[in-house]
Amino acid sequence: MTHAEVNEVKPSTIDTLVGQRAVVEQVRVALDAARADTRPFDHALMVGPAGCGKTTVAHCVSQEMGGTLHEVLGQTLETPADLNFLLLGAKDRDVVFVDEAALMPSDQQHSLLLALDQGKLVLGGGRTGRSPQSIPLARFTLLLATTDEYKLLAPLTQRMRLCLRFSFYDDGELVELLGQRCHALGWPVDPEVLPRVARRSRGTPRLALRLAQAAWRVARSEGEARITAAFLKRACDLEGIDPLGLDVTQQAYLRVVAEGTGRLNMIASRLGLPTRTVSEVVEPYLIRSGLVEKDESSKRLLTQRGREHFLSPSCPEAV
Repeated sequence: MTHAEVNEVKPSTIDTLVGQRAVVEQVRVALDAARADTRPFDHALMVGPAGCGKTTVAHCVSQEMGGTLHEVLGQTLETPADLNFLLLGAKDRDVVFVDEAALMPSDQQHSLLLALDQGKLVLGGGRTGRSPQSIPLARFTLLLATTDEYKLLAPLTQRMRLCLRFSFYDDGELVELLGQRCHALGWPVDPEVLPRVARRSRGTPRLALRLAQAAWRVARSEGEARITAAFLKRACDLEGIDPLGLDVTQQAYLRVVAEGTGRLNMIASRLGLPTRTVSEVVEPYLIRSGLVEKDESSKRLLTQRGREHFLSPSCPEAV
């Protein structure tokens, strides 16, 4: 019980990762090849849902290659100076990890493309009135992570030698991951708790770990040092999470649709949210899980499963 935060303990090698079997195998082969040829790990594009392990894999690659991880968000690379500072700070065998890479301004994406092609940065020249200065770049690894690869410049993604495609986890993988993390943290947990956490995590490790942390927090608030089903239920009640892992906004969405409001703009208005937030954040899991469907005119409808869940006594929004 030496650790209090779920993110204080993370996998450090590719062999300790749970889930993402295809990605793990790709990374293992690429690591072996890089070591055999005494070269950096291949540049890679990491594509998939948020919270499914892209950052964890980046950390593992950095550890395995014995370099330093330089982690930034794409939206922070606003100017050439931002990009130059990042690239010049990387040494041989380091890993440069750009999360949410699709949010990089297109100018910086183009500059990054040129830097990769030329293996150097060219500073000055043009309107500066100074003679251009060429600075060689170290032999680092570039990892670009995104939920939407098509928002990146195609020539940039084509320079990536690996494409690592992440997917949602099944409940069994989440149980294994939760067990591994709770053991590492020294959090005793009743056996029935982990499957219940997994079912409420929407296939996303980040959500599973967050809920485990919430249950541990409840346990500690009661002066206890073991996660029980009662503490998990209390954590879910506090955060408004139902048995399928739907949050209060998703539950409200179901209620609005059940009342007959099926147009996106009307649903968003009822929820008090922008339409883009509803379509890109609130409803994807509801559709993926088969609770909601769209008809030919894009009207949102509850499926049979959605109606059964909505009317279930265990659903906080049941009427």
